[in-house]
Amino acid sequence: MSYFEAIILGIIQGLTEFLPVSSSGHLELMKVLLGDTSLPEESLTFTVVLHFATALSTIVIFKNEVFQILKGLFQFKWNNELKFSLKICISMIPAVFAGLYFEDQFEAFFSGQILLVGFMLIITSLLLLFADKAANTTKNVSFFNAFVIGISQALAILPGISRSGATISSSVLLGIDRTKAARFSFLMVVPLIFGKISKDVLLGSINFHSSQIGVLSVGFLASFIAGLFACKWMIAIVKKSKLSYFALYCFIIGIIAIAITLTQQ
Repeated sequence: MSYFEAIILGIIQGLTEFLPVSSSGHLELMKVLLGDTSLPEESLTFTVVLHFATALSTIVIFKNEVFQILKGLFQFKWNNELKFSLKICISMIPAVFAGLYFEDQFEAFFSGQILLVGFMLIITSLLLLFADKAANTTKNVSFFNAFVIGISQALAILPGISRSGATISSSVLLGIDRTKAARFSFLMVVPLIFGKISKDVLLGSINFHSSQIGVLSVGFLASFIAGLFACKWMIAIVKKSKLSYFALYCFIIGIIAIAITLTQQ
């Protein structure tokens, strides 16, 4: 992978992690279009590094909220901070379960499965369309809501299912305030990404070869900067109920992905 390709993929990850169009799906599409021949393990390593960059950009944007989460965990008082922290923890359960018991199966999806990406993008478009039609409310995230949203996050491990799209759509369809839904969606993934990276590094699943450091660093920086802009942009978009535009985009890209696969057979 060249530095130029790393920059392109980094920017795509940074933008699409927060915009509801599936970052993993777009990364797999671009890898195919750029002729990336990485092994599934190497491809997944690059994807994880880019997700780490967007996790850091989330922390920068929501630094006050992150501080409140940490404060709530260590205060040991039944207050709003602790409740919010526990909701974040509950939302992680489905994804942790899926990662522990189905990791090998999910890794196989990160190897140019463009037909799957196409169909999953269409599913994402339908979720966004339904959410866009939902009424605005002022409801907070409940403990039950947190678990349901967590299931959406677990399913979004599949490339083509937008994580932010699935979690925000689920939240809005559950009647949660749109701004609160976006905030919860972005914050709930941060501990998962750090946990995933720590686990893979400790177990040796991710190997950073010296020849890859430059490419990974460039991709990381591009993803981090793009993520800072996209995070703020997405919050404004959700407030204005503009998800239908992304629904149309996902549908079109999904059809293109399916068509590319069928024409190559």
